[in-house]
Amino acid sequence: MPLEILLVLVVGGIAGITLLLHLSGRSRQVMLTPDIACAQWARHFPDDDVFDVTVARDGHAAVVRTGIGNGLLWSFGADTVARHLLDYDLLDHPEGFEILFHEFSVPKTLIRLDEFERRHWRDLMEPA
Repeated sequence: MPLEILLVLVVGGIAGITLLLHLSGRSRQVMLTPDIACAQWARHFPDDDVFDVTVARDGHAAVVRTGIGNGLLWSFGADTVARHLLDYDLLDHPEGFEILFHEFSVPKTLIRLDEFERRHWRDLMEPA
């Protein structure tokens, strides 16, 4: 098979799969509720006991209080990322907070919050 035809088939196949996933709704960000946030936290950290969950109004982030300490759960595409709030920088951003974890494997994240939520979340994210 000529390379040009193979290239068209590969590119067309990848584009087709991407289109099908997008049209079927599998590319939407996860919307968090307290129950979904608890379940997702348990998936990431099955040994943690969750005491309380505070979900952002936009439904894309949550502060989770556990026996070990507070943690942050956020939507990352169709999946979630969860981290304990142990070693991080909390930076003000016009849309909320930008969080920089001091861990190579964790991307920085922007948590979108309104003014009321910012004050409350800053208190929740403070180390105990």
